Amino acid sequence: MQLPNLAPVPELYVSYESAQKLKVEAASLTSWDLSPRQICDLELLMNGGFNPLKGFLSEADYDGVVEHMRLADGTLWPMPITLDVNEKFADGLEIGQDIALRDQEGVILATMTVTDRWTPNKAREAEHVFGADDLAHPAVNYLHHTAGKIYLGGPVTGIQQPVHYDFRGRRDTPNELRALFRKLGWRRVVAFQTRNPLHRAHQELTFRAAKEAQANLLIHPVVGMTKPGDVDHFTRVRCYEAVLDKYPSATTTMSLLNLAMRMAGPREAVWHGLIRKNHGCTHFIVGRDHAGPGKNSQGQDFYGPYDAQELFKQHQDEIGIEMVDFKHMVYVQEKAQYYPISEVPEGATVLDISGTELRRRLAEGLEIPEWFSFPEVVRELRRTRPPRSKQGFTVFFTGFSGSGKSTIANALMVKLMEMGGRPVTLLDGDIVRKNLSSELGFSKEHRDLNIRRIGYVASEITKNGGIAICAPIAPYATTRRAVREDVEQFGAFIEVHVSTSLEECERRDRKGLYKLAREGKIKEFTGISDPYDVPENPELRVETENVDVDNCAHQVILKLESLGLIAG
Repeated sequence: MQLPNLAPVPELYVSYESAQKLKVEAASLTSWDLSPRQICDLELLMNGGFNPLKGFLSEADYDGVVEHMRLADGTLWPMPITLDVNEKFADGLEIGQDIALRDQEGVILATMTVTDRWTPNKAREAEHVFGADDLAHPAVNYLHHTAGKIYLGGPVTGIQQPVHYDFRGRRDTPNELRALFRKLGWRRVVAFQTRNPLHRAHQELTFRAAKEAQANLLIHPVVGMTKPGDVDHFTRVRCYEAVLDKYPSATTTMSLLNLAMRMAGPREAVWHGLIRKNHGCTHFIVGRDHAGPGKNSQGQDFYGPYDAQELFKQHQDEIGIEMVDFKHMVYVQEKAQYYPISEVPEGATVLDISGTELRRRLAEGLEIPEWFSFPEVVRELRRTRPPRSKQGFTVFFTGFSGSGKSTIANALMVKLMEMGGRPVTLLDGDIVRKNLSSELGFSKEHRDLNIRRIGYVASEITKNGGIAICAPIAPYATTRRAVREDVEQFGAFIEVHVSTSLEECERRDRKGLYKLAREGKIKEFTGISDPYDVPENPELRVETENVDVDNCAHQVILKLESLGLIAG
């Protein structure tokens, strides 16, 4: 008899012959181009990773999941898996209509029958699923500012899986993993979920977890979407491959999971457990503050350190997978080995390096001791993250029209070019309007699009080791935050608020714009007929009244020095 964790799980794909036929038929259907997050969700729906879901949630299932972590039929499922679309697309649909779901290159991956269409209460979703309607939470911010306003639900018919050109040999569907475990004779499998590089403490922890559960080990890192600012998955996978041979080869394997994380703490832990159950695992390591997003807007952790373990324990039997709780491992100097913190001998010297401290050492090119990480891992991290003084970065000036942003930005550009070492690009508001956004007007939507374009170019400059200096008005906090997230994937983002008062800007009014705005000849003018969100926590605030330009630019240089971005 086959063990239940090794028997195949249902997939949503049709046969090869049916898929060829369906592809031709689907070409004439109304189609939706999926976002990166939706592609991750669709892949796990189709390959059985989200079993028992048969498609994107109906409204009844969505309500049950948000309120009680259960589908309408009572099945445990903690995370809303919905197809969010814009109002224009939703308005053109009929209930019962089939639509084609395409990737970002236009390839048809699946069809979906639209059975439900509704406008969700996103504040309620944020409160129930993430514990707070707080924009400091990356998934809440995504919910309010990126996700579409309308949700569609309905069953999915899978035509083909998304194509991945990277690490193809490391990507397995739930059924491929189950087949591998059957072939290897692995009856008990403990999964280790990670979105960070593996260091020696993780290796010790996973060794112990496998030994405790008397199980083989599956290292199952997430390579879909993680938290903004995380190490990119290419670097992480190279780090994992570098340490795989530190494990006994017959006891450990690694597979990549194309999951879009929500960083939902306790609910996410239960979700990860269900996903690992579908992949044939019998045990799952749940960490301290598992899938936590960090601090809320009050500076407190979103979730308690053991909330995820407690919620998982409550539902363990129903998930059908056993929890192995994460022991926080620390290095004991006198014993020259790792111990769980609760078993450290009395009076011993405990050594530990936090994630923040590791990032600081990498940024400043400082030594990372061998007791903490493997030399091969450190080498990979240094290749991707050179010292800060050699990384690209973006300086983003924001302030009213006439506040002096462009003048200070020009002075800063000249000072940085004088220093040399990295290419410097100035993305001034007027220059961008002329060369990148000449077709845009000044509506809120167009101004947002203009800033997003500036952010995109700045992120590319930063990624390639250059310095981007941006000087738009950028009146809206949400857009500035989105640009920050774009840039911080690749390097530092320094927001400089040029805090010249509106009265002073109007007094200067070199372009005569304020006069026209007061006369009503310019609509939606920042500070007059349109709001300006004053930055709450910029890296630097610069006063320009009675201060010369050279001094203002010098303040920025001193800030960049203090952050280690330019050599002192």
